Amino acid sequence: MTFFVPSHSGPERWVTSNVVAMTTSAAVPTGSEGAITPGDAVTDRLVEANRRYAEAFTDPGMDARPVLHVAVVACMDARLDLHQALGLQLGDCHTIRNAGGVVTDDVIRSLTISQRKLGTRSIVLIHHTGCGLESLTEDFRSELEMEVGQRPAWAVESFRDVDQDVRQSMQRVRTSPFLLHKDDVRGFVFDVRTGLLREVDPA
Repeated sequence: MTFFVPSHSGPERWVTSNVVAMTTSAAVPTGSEGAITPGDAVTDRLVEANRRYAEAFTDPGMDARPVLHVAVVACMDARLDLHQALGLQLGDCHTIRNAGGVVTDDVIRSLTISQRKLGTRSIVLIHHTGCGLESLTEDFRSELEMEVGQRPAWAVESFRDVDQDVRQSMQRVRTSPFLLHKDDVRGFVFDVRTGLLREVDPA
């Protein structure tokens, strides 16, 4: 596949590859100065980090429309650093994340707004190996009902075959009546051991 990689400090370029390398937070050294470590009041640390960020912040003057006209739907797994992994910079894309990276009604809602109001045309779907949803079943909803006295209205969206779930997500996008652009929809599985994306055949 071909990715357009913009640059604000050098020439723009097109990169073509059948397999795309991704990096994860596991590659970032732990314990470095300013890093959040277990036992900290995490939210307080985040707020303090934002204060330091804001001190040097300048308005980039960007439009709300993504530069590359692409929306990426991915799992919320903390090991996926989508922007760094895909060579994306601030303002390049929309990222929509949930448990499993599955295409739910709310994802369709976000994609519809992304396309119809903010100009995106391409959709990239990213699942990953070792996903927590592979160890869950819809019994999770019954367990919650027993615990809190109310059954969730949402589905768990668990799965056993990650490739098939990517195909299902692609099909949900392609059959949605609300989306304008469905000719460039591609799905991938991120391998958490190798950091590589593997494209899933939609057939």
